Amino acid sequence: MSLKDKDLAVFRALEAEQKRQTEHLEMIASENLTSSAVREALGSRLTDKYAEGYPGRRYYGGCENADIVEELAIERARKIFKSDHINVQPHSGTQANISSYLAVLDIGDKVMGMDLSCGGHLTHGHPLNFSGKYFEIIPYGVSKEDSCLDYENIREIALRERPKLIICGASAYPREIDFYRFSEIAEECGALLLADIAHIAGLVAAGLHPDPVPFCDIVTTTTHKTLRGPRGGMILCRQEYAAAIDRSVFPGNQGGPLMHSIAAKAVCFGEVLTEDYRKYASQVIKNAQRLAEVLLDSGIELVSGGTDNHLLLLDLRSLKMTGKEAEALLQSIGIVVNKNTIPYDPEKPFVTSGIRIGTPVLTSRGMKEKEMEEVGEIISGVLKKPLEKTLSAASSKVAELTGQFPLR
Repeated sequence: MSLKDKDLAVFRALEAEQKRQTEHLEMIASENLTSSAVREALGSRLTDKYAEGYPGRRYYGGCENADIVEELAIERARKIFKSDHINVQPHSGTQANISSYLAVLDIGDKVMGMDLSCGGHLTHGHPLNFSGKYFEIIPYGVSKEDSCLDYENIREIALRERPKLIICGASAYPREIDFYRFSEIAEECGALLLADIAHIAGLVAAGLHPDPVPFCDIVTTTTHKTLRGPRGGMILCRQEYAAAIDRSVFPGNQGGPLMHSIAAKAVCFGEVLTEDYRKYASQVIKNAQRLAEVLLDSGIELVSGGTDNHLLLLDLRSLKMTGKEAEALLQSIGIVVNKNTIPYDPEKPFVTSGIRIGTPVLTSRGMKEKEMEEVGEIISGVLKKPLEKTLSAASSKVAELTGQFPLR
């Protein structure tokens, strides 16, 4: 029996979501479009299979096919990232982080992480997150002058505080991260180093962003975002931490792995290994940088003055507009973004002074620099003159673009 016949309410919601994605320009930096092959793996019979343990060491029978897909995922990920050890079982980036922390830390240990308001992630030490509850967090931020990482200041904090672990990586930082410099700081203060590359993993995989693997003890990531795979997590680490990482994932923080998701990860990694993917990742950056140029030329302020990766942070204070207002305004014309704090933001987190936008989805739809010029003009026009006539014209332009570049 089909989903439509079995559960019409859910069927209609899924159809509505297909329509929403088709008719909107999705510009949330942490989102992307999976291939039909990835979605086919996600909907496979492996969703029914329990496979607690690891390949060749399961606690259930009938895991021979589960072993095949997990081994394929690990093998392909190793070809991409050249890491000593890889665990593809984390259900999410957060699960990858908590498993990594608890593999090498004790509750109450001192940890340095990037402050959420400056571009870090909840799991890097926010007080309401497990990371802020379990560990003594020493935050670092970005320079007030240029909104970029100040490595000398980070070094001074690390030498003063002597953390057991330093976390580098971000969820809203538009510039390259110098993992080598972080490794020097970690070595000098005697800390372990973990890189969270959830946002930039696809760019690292394509050789378009500095690689953290040679310099970090542990690297965590999601498998969606710029990697363009299923929603999930992954951990890369040096061999000396392999056993502790595996134990921390299972049985430490998870039970049965999601084998359908791991199969989809294997498919995704296979796609990443192709030349087509490298061209895609390169276009993501080209699109973000062209979009940044258009917005800057129109008078829109960008945090750090531009981007090196897939995302941009718009500082809306000069427009006398909050991020919450801008998000709703753009949503009304068919552009989906998220409100986001800017460094040292005077507004509350549910209001914010900025928005975060990204180019992965539009690039997956086939758009290039020419289309980014159009999108930039639409965004700047709406933010600077949110009049009824402007909104109507912008909505029509969005409809034209979505029609020209259907979902793939």
